[in-house]
Amino acid sequence: MTEPGFLRDALIYLGAAVVCVPLAKRIGLDSVLGYLAAGCLIGPSVLGLIRDVDSILRFSEFGVVLMLFLIGLDLETKKLVEMRRAVFVGGGLQMALCGGALAVALMLAGLAWQAALVAGLALAMSSTAIAVQSMTDRNLLNAPIGRSALGILLFQDIAAIVLIAAVPLLGAHDAADAPKWMDAVMAFAAVAGVIVVGRYVTRPVMRLIAAARVREIFTAFALLLVFGIAELMHLVGLSMALGAFVAGVLLASSEFRHALVTDIAPFKGLLLGLFFIAVGMSIDFGLVAQQPVTLAVLLLALLLIKGTLLALIAPRLDVPKEQRWQFAALLAQAGEFSFVLFSVARSARALPEAWDALLNAAVALSMALTPLLLLGCDRRDVRGARAAREPDRIDDDSAPVIIAGFGRYGQIVGRLLFTQGVTATVLDHDPDQIEALRRFGYKVFYGDATRLDLLRAAGADTARLLVVAIDDVDESLALVDRVRAEFPGLRIIARARNVRHWFELVERGVEQIERETFESALRSGRQVLEALGADPYEARQMADRFRRANLATLQAMQPHFRDEGKMVAIAKSGREELEESLRRDRAARGQGDDPAGWH
Repeated sequence: MTEPGFLRDALIYLGAAVVCVPLAKRIGLDSVLGYLAAGCLIGPSVLGLIRDVDSILRFSEFGVVLMLFLIGLDLETKKLVEMRRAVFVGGGLQMALCGGALAVALMLAGLAWQAALVAGLALAMSSTAIAVQSMTDRNLLNAPIGRSALGILLFQDIAAIVLIAAVPLLGAHDAADAPKWMDAVMAFAAVAGVIVVGRYVTRPVMRLIAAARVREIFTAFALLLVFGIAELMHLVGLSMALGAFVAGVLLASSEFRHALVTDIAPFKGLLLGLFFIAVGMSIDFGLVAQQPVTLAVLLLALLLIKGTLLALIAPRLDVPKEQRWQFAALLAQAGEFSFVLFSVARSARALPEAWDALLNAAVALSMALTPLLLLGCDRRDVRGARAAREPDRIDDDSAPVIIAGFGRYGQIVGRLLFTQGVTATVLDHDPDQIEALRRFGYKVFYGDATRLDLLRAAGADTARLLVVAIDDVDESLALVDRVRAEFPGLRIIARARNVRHWFELVERGVEQIERETFESALRSGRQVLEALGADPYEARQMADRFRRANLATLQAMQPHFRDEGKMVAIAKSGREELEESLRRDRAARGQGDDPAGWH
């Protein structure tokens, strides 16, 4: 039977995650920070609900292994070759500069050169788990900044293999120690075995399992593959994550790629969350309380030295200028391999015990601070994008149409007008979007469309129409209010993000409103009816009837849209009227109550 202690621990982990992560997201923080906070809360230093941190950290490292496997699945061999500059140039520069600078700083702090070199190189390693999760949350993995960061992280995984083997040579060791050439042979054989299995064995086996059509066995084999490779790498002293990454790359072009991603992603998410919780639990708040100044100086020096050097090498990796400090924030922390290297150094007597505790605490704290650093970068970028440049000067204000917002909705409106020779003045506040559109000949101007001076410059006094296509609901309503007050003769055609937005626009007197997904969803519904055998004319009639009923319900709800109880009652009544209308139509066709009666 399952031990009660295991169930108790599982309940604590899940309960802490369920409480802390949604709270973190609700106040605008990363999910990673929520997991770290959960770990701090339940760990030995605060509530003490969980004591055995090391075993949980070792188990949860499989989350990092699964993450690297999934990253590998997204990178075919061709893409990996294209990344060689980021991996070897960027990664080599980062490790050499950051490791050397941190080693010098630690020597000045009193460490012997051997210990300082080990600690400096260990601190130069970044957290793959935190960096990749943060890039995933921001949709940066496939951007230049993401490819460069991923290249450095991959180089660090490779460097970790060399460092784990080299660290014992810098420690106090006996002359009788066994030679290391056999370990190197075993490591080479293991990597070669992974390549052979991934390329020539895995696919035929997967075809056999897929032919059995038992989904859970396919999932079991996927996990067996990843964990088996990880264990093989661990046995020969290599990086489990790197082995999983190589296996993922080898399977990236296989027909099972998407099935593997679907099956493994949920396990990756859970184990990675557990890893972040374990990192939070590993923070020794007792040590923080005993030596706050020493730890603060150590942590600040780590983030400043590493972050500054990363920002300096970013131009060599084609990271856009405006993202260089974000790039630095992504990789400035120390990582999970730092814990491993400190452990090896401790066993080899290459690092004093007092420094080992301090450095481990600094690593955990740097990982915990990363989401906050990135949040600061995000907010700075938003402010900078709006404040860094003045609104464009609009010389020609004779266009009959003004389009406010040129995202996915405004672009369709604008392109349709332009193909018919109708000129329009387009206002948007995304500088990158504007530059891209201008390269294709669109006349787009930077600026906040709710500003009165910009509206006048755009010709709001003489224009015939204003198309409100702004994504943000509050900004959209603010623009309508400003136009209604200052340009009462300007006709407005607006996009509504949702029903609530539609109500607000109607209340402001806007007569022509389109809900952005309603018509496309209705067309899809018509296509479904036709695919099921309905006559196209009949399907269109049913869709039109639904549109009229839906609009009538909205118009009935409009005067009461701030009264939730009244709105629910009207919506229910409208739905019942529609059902009754459809029932009468089916009866008139002699189809009874069979909704598929056209078959």
